[in-house]
Amino acid sequence: MPSSPPLSPRARFAAALDRRPLPGRVPHFELVFFLTMEAFGKVHPSHRNYSQWMQMTPADRDLHRRDMARIYVDTADRYEQDAILLHPNPDYADLDQRVDEEIRLIDAVRDLSGNRYFLLLHGDPTFGIPTGSDMERRSLQMAEAPHELDAEGATRVDYCIRRAEKLAAHGRLDGFALCSDYCFNTGPFWPVPLFGRLITRHLKRVIAAYRALGFYTIKHTDGNIMPILDHLVAANPHALHSLDPQGGVDLAQVVKLVGHQVALCGNVDCGLLQTGSDEQCAAAVRSTLAQGLKAPGYIFGTSNCIYTGMELKRYDLMLHIWRKEGIRP
Repeated sequence: MPSSPPLSPRARFAAALDRRPLPGRVPHFELVFFLTMEAFGKVHPSHRNYSQWMQMTPADRDLHRRDMARIYVDTADRYEQDAILLHPNPDYADLDQRVDEEIRLIDAVRDLSGNRYFLLLHGDPTFGIPTGSDMERRSLQMAEAPHELDAEGATRVDYCIRRAEKLAAHGRLDGFALCSDYCFNTGPFWPVPLFGRLITRHLKRVIAAYRALGFYTIKHTDGNIMPILDHLVAANPHALHSLDPQGGVDLAQVVKLVGHQVALCGNVDCGLLQTGSDEQCAAAVRSTLAQGLKAPGYIFGTSNCIYTGMELKRYDLMLHIWRKEGIRP
């Protein structure tokens, strides 16, 4: 009998998120690939100038969208990434303007690549670690007025659900990456006793809404997530990212604890890719693959992203090993 045609990258990515182990090379994904200037001689889409965008004619904006779409698709093609996290630029405050711009970029990518790739947008309403300028205010709120944070969290979820409903009606987006960072390398910023109230219940609500609309969800947070691992899994995302080794997260332990409940993404040490030797980087990649392949749903990648300052040759080294050794029987 003739063999079945190979699955598209999009289908393989969805299978991994559903924890359906498929034979062959495990999917690959990066939140961002910032080295587009080195790879393609083009500025990354998120580095476009907002003030210049606001001065452009509609025709100029359309040319920029198509150029941004081309960068995303070329990156996925060259580096065999199964999914693309889009970063629309600009990111409008007005909901209708924001969704309209997101849809235009989604359409530009789909026009170039069809349904070959799994497309994601950012979509996390929950509170991450406050910025330095906001740290004092948020800390006081947490101690003296947690009900204010609670109410603001609910409002943020409402906004994200309205946005998701509009994107679902359009029908060409696959899911959301929920990218609020909760943890330092030493543990969560939000105390565990308060985490359920201020974070988990809002995370549960938005993920349930996304799922009901047919979207997949990947929950990202850097740092030491082990004190809140049960909270993250209880929120019911399809996958966890980035399982940060710099935060002391042991992939083998996470696979053992929750690999049967949630897909896992990561966790090649991106800091080591920048500062370590080739031998250290290769060892980190092989260790990640050895443990990740034990999970029913596993997606290969770094512990954050391919960021500015990392040498492209290190990413090439990482992928060279993945192509040869990241294979299920």
